[in-house]
Amino acid sequence: MSGFTNHSLHNGQTDLPVLLPPKPLETDMLGLSRWLDSMPGWTLPVLAAVMLLWPAHALAQTTYSGQHVFAILVKWMPLLLTKGFVLNILISFLTMVFGTIAGVFLGLGRVSRNKAVRFFSWLTVQLFRNSPWLVLLFVVMLSLPFEVRIGGAIVPVPDWMKAVFGLSLPVMANIAEIVRGAIGSVPSGQWEAAESLAFSRTQTLWQIILPQCFKRMIPPWMNWYAIMTMATPLVSLLGVTEIIALTRQAMEAEGNHPSLLVPFYGFALIVFFAYCYPIARLTLSLEKRFAVKL
Repeated sequence: MSGFTNHSLHNGQTDLPVLLPPKPLETDMLGLSRWLDSMPGWTLPVLAAVMLLWPAHALAQTTYSGQHVFAILVKWMPLLLTKGFVLNILISFLTMVFGTIAGVFLGLGRVSRNKAVRFFSWLTVQLFRNSPWLVLLFVVMLSLPFEVRIGGAIVPVPDWMKAVFGLSLPVMANIAEIVRGAIGSVPSGQWEAAESLAFSRTQTLWQIILPQCFKRMIPPWMNWYAIMTMATPLVSLLGVTEIIALTRQAMEAEGNHPSLLVPFYGFALIVFFAYCYPIARLTLSLEKRFAVKL
């Protein structure tokens, strides 16, 4: 017996039953945050410099000087921010709210004991995770009515609200996978301990498992919020007047001069970068803080 014990200790192995450590939540969904975080601190100033110097460098001989272009951009900045980018933020926020609520229940369906519920949840996740977002937006925009009648009142359904519903579908599917992965990362001993205390499966999920999953789900959830914010310009193709649509309208109002392209679209790029970069840094910081300690 002693020889067997020495041999086991020498090889770092044992035949005794042990509880394997939990699998950490997959972090491959943090690719966007890692990419943004890898950018040096001087990225934003360089983008701003390119935006301002491009007209003077490339089109110095035209009637649109760098100062003229900059003055035009400054004139339109308040509208682009207050009427355009604010709508982008609103769309991304509401999309994450609806997508998260639906995704939590869909993720719970992925771990359900009912085979029919599991299959339906799996099919829904695979469908919306592997569908082009723009196609989903077109389907939703063309399928939903422009107004609904409630009693004797007619309530209009704005385009941006239909865009929120369309973007919520892929977000819902990806949040469901985050929930499923977080639940799977909880040690099986937690389930066994709850069962020994006569907890029902529902009680175990809501009172023991999900509270432990919450912190683990925050980093990938924030990463998806950043992805969603940068995906909101897609809705401009459907007529929603967010920052990109307003940028096109502003350039048309100024004569569609080529020297306006880089400054105006560069300004939109800087706004999105300035908003999403801090989110990416915070995402990776929270990932390190809430990482599963083995």
